[in-house]
Amino acid sequence: MAKLWSEFKEFAVKGNFFDMAVGVVIGGAFGKIVTSMVNDVIMPCVGALIGGFDFTKLKVILHHAVMQGEEVVKPEVALNYGNFIQEIVNFLIIAWCIFMVVKGINKLRKPKEEAPAAPAPKPDDVVLLEEIRDLLKEQNK
Repeated sequence: MAKLWSEFKEFAVKGNFFDMAVGVVIGGAFGKIVTSMVNDVIMPCVGALIGGFDFTKLKVILHHAVMQGEEVVKPEVALNYGNFIQEIVNFLIIAWCIFMVVKGINKLRKPKEEAPAAPAPKPDDVVLLEEIRDLLKEQNK
């Protein structure tokens, strides 16, 4: 148990834990911002361009509601594909933004290209053996 606790402390102190927590909080807030942008700005504009209707109202009714006077006996069964389209737009915007952030971070983290290091000088015994080899090749010609 003590080993597990020390591993957790090391994990939390390293920053991974805090980085992850900050990422979750910022991601949640960012998701709400994007959802509002899609719901309140983008989709109304798209709806106005294609006929002036609310995208969230798009649906295919599989079974109409059964009414008895003003009372709903059986509720309507429908595929709300307008909501689905709206959520796809949310996802694509969030995915694009995350892609751009990760791309920027990777660009900052990428080590600068360094000139290749000069090869280490050969040890004296290797140089001597190569000279002997070369002399033997010349004698055998």
